[in-house]
Amino acid sequence: MTTDKTQQQILRQDILGSRRFSNLLWAAIVTIGGVGFLLAGLSSYLKTNLLIVSDTSQLQFIPQGIALTFYGVAGSLLATYLWLLLVWNVGGGYNEFNKETGKVTIARQGYPGKNRQVEVEFPISEVQSVRAEIREGLSPKRALYLRSKKRRDVPLTRVGEPIALSTLENQGAELARFLQVPLEGL
Repeated sequence: MTTDKTQQQILRQDILGSRRFSNLLWAAIVTIGGVGFLLAGLSSYLKTNLLIVSDTSQLQFIPQGIALTFYGVAGSLLATYLWLLLVWNVGGGYNEFNKETGKVTIARQGYPGKNRQVEVEFPISEVQSVRAEIREGLSPKRALYLRSKKRRDVPLTRVGEPIALSTLENQGAELARFLQVPLEGL
């Protein structure tokens, strides 16, 4: 259990990675489509109906069946990739600001392999400000960055769907207050 003093010294923000409902929905849709096309193509080759919703066994294997099989394999491979992203939680992690140790730690999950977790650590004294970037339009962007003296701006928010403006303002203000640095861009 942490004490009030410890809670005042450490600020930790969890970052949602690829385990979002929208990604789960897309993985399910692509899986259904890919498997459906693959079964339709195989039905035309085997001259046996493998689908519940329609009878594709009467299609000519060349060219319709080959095209359906190709789309089915491509869709199934894409679905496999989407499911693996969900399992690995790519992009998920945390931002930790620790006044006790004087360090900022930004950690994110990557793809499996030698360096699965990407971690950036630097002193709190290097932080100049918290910067909010807000861009509306066709491709909206709402993100928070740490502006540092010795390195480029370090992104703090998740990638993908933009977060609500009020949430961005609250997170930026809370972080700027905790680090005792200015908040830019709002």
